[in-house]
Amino acid sequence: MKKFLPILMLALGTSCSGFLDENPSSFVDRDSYFKTEVQCRTAVNSCYEGLRTVYTTTLFTHLEATTDLAMVPSSADVNAILDINPSQCNIAKTIWSTGYKAVMYCNAAIAGVAASSTISESAQKDLLAEAKTMRAFWYYFLTSVFGDVPFYTEDVVDQPTMDRIAHLGRMSANATRAALIAELQDCYSYDGDDYTGALSQMRANDADEKGRAGWAMGMMLIGKMALWNAYTDLSSGTDWFRVAAEALEKLIPVYGALSQYPLSDLRFMVNDAPERIFEIRHAYSEGTLSYSGNLAQNCMPSYNASTRLYDGISVPMLGTSAKVSACNRPTSYFYAAVQPDNGQDARVDINQGRRYEGTPFVTGINRPWMGPKFWCPYMKTTYDSNDYPVFRYADALLMLAECCYAQRDKDGFERYLNEVRSRAGLPAYSVGNWTKAEQELRDERARELFGEFQRKFDLVRWGIWFTALKEYWEPEMASRGFITKMQRCHRYLPIPIEQVVNSGYALDNKEYNEYGL
Repeated sequence: MKKFLPILMLALGTSCSGFLDENPSSFVDRDSYFKTEVQCRTAVNSCYEGLRTVYTTTLFTHLEATTDLAMVPSSADVNAILDINPSQCNIAKTIWSTGYKAVMYCNAAIAGVAASSTISESAQKDLLAEAKTMRAFWYYFLTSVFGDVPFYTEDVVDQPTMDRIAHLGRMSANATRAALIAELQDCYSYDGDDYTGALSQMRANDADEKGRAGWAMGMMLIGKMALWNAYTDLSSGTDWFRVAAEALEKLIPVYGALSQYPLSDLRFMVNDAPERIFEIRHAYSEGTLSYSGNLAQNCMPSYNASTRLYDGISVPMLGTSAKVSACNRPTSYFYAAVQPDNGQDARVDINQGRRYEGTPFVTGINRPWMGPKFWCPYMKTTYDSNDYPVFRYADALLMLAECCYAQRDKDGFERYLNEVRSRAGLPAYSVGNWTKAEQELRDERARELFGEFQRKFDLVRWGIWFTALKEYWEPEMASRGFITKMQRCHRYLPIPIEQVVNSGYALDNKEYNEYGL
């Protein structure tokens, strides 16, 4: 039987293949492919397919605007009011189909590169590490969004394999993450303190080709997945905080002091910021091929095309061709309690849009808009050319502080937390009691990573998402006249009902069913 590289489509409707569905016309004969490094790299490039499809304003709504920090003032957006169930799951369909399509690309690329006997050993090692890192990313993302999901690493080479995989049920997210961590540790291996792994031990921004997954992203993924398991895997006996810390500490000699990276680089409009470890890259040029996002249109002050004013004032940097839609807004909890305007935090005017060059907005002075962090200069209608950060070095330092908190390591906690606070102009924090220190860490993650597609993941892994929404988000929505449908089960998205049916009911939404959804 011939071996094939499948360029696969996911079943969203009536296919009997469940969440896998092959497109036979797009198969490439592997016997005649993977002969050169260029061909192998082309296959690995497919692992990035779907990033721009997923990282959109809709994902922002799901991960940031249904948390304690932000909201969307719209009763028509089912994602914004959590009117979500297995039959009406909106963004869940996109994430599921895109995520598993990317997983299949990764599996096919890994199998093809591993079987190639005509490229150099070093090139093969590097390409395999890159593809495995992207596979780990997609599963990290899927488990963070859905919880337990089907896990497989095989290349689909025939119909029986596809049928078997299509009927996989949910696998423990903890077990999935543990397997991926072990694989990444093997890719990016160490002999004591000596690095012996694949790809160069360098800052992501220093690579010849920007935007690719590498060693730094591997360390971040180990840290991210280990921290999830630290809160959800309480039976294996693994010290997941230690696993996370060992990976994240390796970033410090390479990335150095956080103070060397300016706060101005927190703005999405800054491309290839050196502090970033992984980002979703966009570019827009009128009349030419473009890869544009759509987040800025929902994160800029309201625009009047007739007066050419943004919420009553002139903002020349934003141009006159932007089309601004229903805007995300910070919650009063965020702008009044977590990051107040009268504080010392230099990030206030980056995260929050109260004024422009000293001139206050008309309505935004009371309830701020999303800040310049999210604005896109000279945006053409809704074409957003910003780059969206996924992982940053400051995040790694805050995760290290979290590991130190778990170990009650006062010196380490203060060192890592204060490195982030110091760059923002805040005074050093000293641990008085650990309960307050935990809240300070959570607030600092809110201030530093505001709007970076992270907050819901944090709240869910801490086990406080629902209580935080009940206390800070639901009253805010209710006061503006919006009805919310949120239930505890909404901590994760439901698996689309079509996928449940097509799996032969190997998949399920039991948690949603318990709430009558």
